[in-house]
Amino acid sequence: MTLRILTIGHSYVIGMNRAVIREVARDPAFDVTLAAPNFFHGDLRPVSLEPEPDHSPLRIVGLDTFWSRFVHIFRYQGRALNRLVRAGGFDVVHAWEEPYIFSGYQIARAVAPTSSRFCFRTAQNYRKRYPPPFQLFERHTLARAQGWIASGSLVDQAMRERGYPVERGRLIPLGVDLQAFQPLDPSLRARMLRSLGLSPPVLGFLGRLTPAKGLDVLMQALDLLPPSRPWSLLVLGSGPEEARVRRWAAQRGWSSRVRIKLVQHQEVPRFLGTMDLLLAPSQTVRNWREQFGRMLIEAFASGVPVIGSDSGEIPYVVGDAGRIVPEADAAAWARAIEEWLDDPATRKDMARRGLDRVQRFSVPAVAQQYRDYFRWLVEQPWSKSA
Repeated sequence: MTLRILTIGHSYVIGMNRAVIREVARDPAFDVTLAAPNFFHGDLRPVSLEPEPDHSPLRIVGLDTFWSRFVHIFRYQGRALNRLVRAGGFDVVHAWEEPYIFSGYQIARAVAPTSSRFCFRTAQNYRKRYPPPFQLFERHTLARAQGWIASGSLVDQAMRERGYPVERGRLIPLGVDLQAFQPLDPSLRARMLRSLGLSPPVLGFLGRLTPAKGLDVLMQALDLLPPSRPWSLLVLGSGPEEARVRRWAAQRGWSSRVRIKLVQHQEVPRFLGTMDLLLAPSQTVRNWREQFGRMLIEAFASGVPVIGSDSGEIPYVVGDAGRIVPEADAAAWARAIEEWLDDPATRKDMARRGLDRVQRFSVPAVAQQYRDYFRWLVEQPWSKSA
């Protein structure tokens, strides 16, 4: 029996974000349709729907969206969404949208009159009570769902504490494409460093340049390093903190050793591979803590050792394959950076551990968890009163 799957999500506008579901579709027992926005204002840059590679097993459907700058209220074009969901005869409809945002609710409402099993993925790792109308969106979405997927341990814990049905949930992490992310060939790394104008050792940061991502602590830590200590800093991303980081570097005469670049998603592997250390200093704030940290598993796959904060999911993802530092302790961050820069044997050992640990986050491993869960969903009883 071939299972017909429809998966919908705004992150699928980026081709690399389809790696797991593309792997699901490589199994001939699954016929997968993927729906994504034709255009979306992403965290780092506006993105038009990227094409699939040749011979991809996925069927791609582009949908128009509205208000995509505002993730809580953005919506898909309703008529096209309803037509896709209701006419496709899907066994499972999977929403890669939070259940409390309008688009997640919109998908649940489109699925409601069908006999499709419905599940959604959530990355919310706080026990939150949402104000109207978002609590209504979540209640309706959860009532229609036969299942839910948590992307991390703290997400799973928080949703169980909030009353999500335990027996319907699964913890399935994010995946990383080990074909795209690999240790960089030394000659290519040398060329990349020359093109960037940076000298090793290279400290790296990857993500949105926002206060919650800990750039302030990172700058404080680098200020505490001995003046004679050689280092370069490669920052991959963009956001409101960019101007502040540039001012900081200029005021200290470090503009030549600090690079900030916004690169295309498919370019990230070769830039990440130039780093000697990836630093993930995420900070816990009132309504957010690190939900997963995709950059951590990308660094593992690239053979780059990781120092991460103790915010949110980071310690669970890193395990024994990196070093965890108290998130707001700039002096501890400076010590950790300096100790690892002085200890190439430890860095090499941690790189090896990361390459071992990343296997559990590989695209094939995560895709198999999705296949197993979709099969389980189809076996669950369903009625229109669900």
